[in-house]
Amino acid sequence: MTFSDLGIETDMVDALASKGIIEPFPIQTQTIPLALSGQDIIGQAKTGTGKTFGFGLPLIQHLGLHPEPGVKALVVVPTRELCVQVTQDLELASANRDVKIVSIYGGKAYEGQIEQIKAGAQIVVGTPGRLLDLASQRLLSLADVQVMVLDEADKMLDLGFLGDIEKLFAQTKPTRHTMLFSATMPGPIVALARRFMTRPIHIRATDPDEGLWQSNIKHIVYRAHALDKDEVIGRILQSEGRGKTVVFTRTKRAAAKIVEELNDRGFSAGAVHGDMTQEARERSMAAFKAGKKDILIATDVAARGIDVNDVTHVINHTVPDDHDAYLHRVGRTGRAGKTGIAVTFVDWADMHKWALINRALDMGQPDPVETYSSSPHLYADLNIPEGSKGRLKATPIPRVEREASRPPRERSRRSGGGGGGGGEGRGGQGGGEQRGGERSGGGRGAGASEGSSAASSSGEGGAPRRRRRRRSGGGGGGQSSGGNTGANS
Repeated sequence: MTFSDLGIETDMVDALASKGIIEPFPIQTQTIPLALSGQDIIGQAKTGTGKTFGFGLPLIQHLGLHPEPGVKALVVVPTRELCVQVTQDLELASANRDVKIVSIYGGKAYEGQIEQIKAGAQIVVGTPGRLLDLASQRLLSLADVQVMVLDEADKMLDLGFLGDIEKLFAQTKPTRHTMLFSATMPGPIVALARRFMTRPIHIRATDPDEGLWQSNIKHIVYRAHALDKDEVIGRILQSEGRGKTVVFTRTKRAAAKIVEELNDRGFSAGAVHGDMTQEARERSMAAFKAGKKDILIATDVAARGIDVNDVTHVINHTVPDDHDAYLHRVGRTGRAGKTGIAVTFVDWADMHKWALINRALDMGQPDPVETYSSSPHLYADLNIPEGSKGRLKATPIPRVEREASRPPRERSRRSGGGGGGGGEGRGGQGGGEQRGGERSGGGRGAGASEGSSAASSSGEGGAPRRRRRRRSGGGGGGQSSGGNTGANS
């Protein structure tokens, strides 16, 4: 079956084909015909199975080839990364149409987003907070919205956005066409759908082989020691055939630490987490997608915006909070029918969490094997070449440590002479004695200038010269004893 068979118009079919997208996924084959007819839909499918085109293609087709200026469609997403990703997908599908799409999300300046709205953008993709902010300032009107989509609705529940979603619904017409898409369907989401949707059809799409999703991804679970995880990750990153890799952490601080550690070990890693500015997050994500960096460290908030088809490995540095979070993390690999590997580290204190995840997903791995960076089964499980270490380059030794490692005599020479003490005399460098205008070797630090100025003050038969008092760079801090008496007499 092709997109043309589903009723999608030729210009969009050609736009998708230009990027190698030919055959629709199961969720698309089931939702597109209904969405084209204007039917309200609750679409449920595992992450990475093409939900964006499931609602995006009917939405774009509904607007027509040359829609009038003004906001006609609203797509609400939970995270900034997903906002950018959905916008890119919709821009791809509408490349041959006169349709303007604007991304509305926090962390970026208002001006550019407002200008695009005023320029007549017909499709708005945005996060709840920024959408409500612009609407409250009367810079964004939702009164003419004909199609409204909630993407990743369960994540909006997790992030506490349901109240904001209700406010957005209230600003649109009840006659709008509404679609809700999510990987899981908790009770509050179902209640929201019943309140704001009109006789929705619930579509749950699965692959022809229900076990295909599990077979696409090889799940490896290790009980690992916290102090050894970085070395284990470094060795996994040298697995044969490894492509782009995503490492998930529980906290922003851990993400920043792992990025620094991996870069220090010679790997090319970037990060996406909440402590970064939006511009930095976008640059990091763009570098990852373009292959400039092949490792991305991310927190759970960013998980659903990572839509990259060639991710081969996902590493859970810490156990996710529940089985849904686990599915969303590992769903970054094995996308678009490809295979992937998911490695999860379980700390001793998190064994209870893993037990719940294992039971909910029926994974059959209740007791993760204890694993260290030197464990033979680590190399066998992940196809790591023998002898590989978790570091591609040696760590540079800081200058302070290098100097401390040198012999005392060499350190003395490099520092420029003896270490004059708290002696008397502003004598020569290093606190040495100064006699007769000549500086002898440093070291005493207690030396004194004696009478030399008297001899030098008159020169050789000429008029007396006034001696200028100079401060030399010695280590002593004392007084000069009688050095100028001859000149003064």
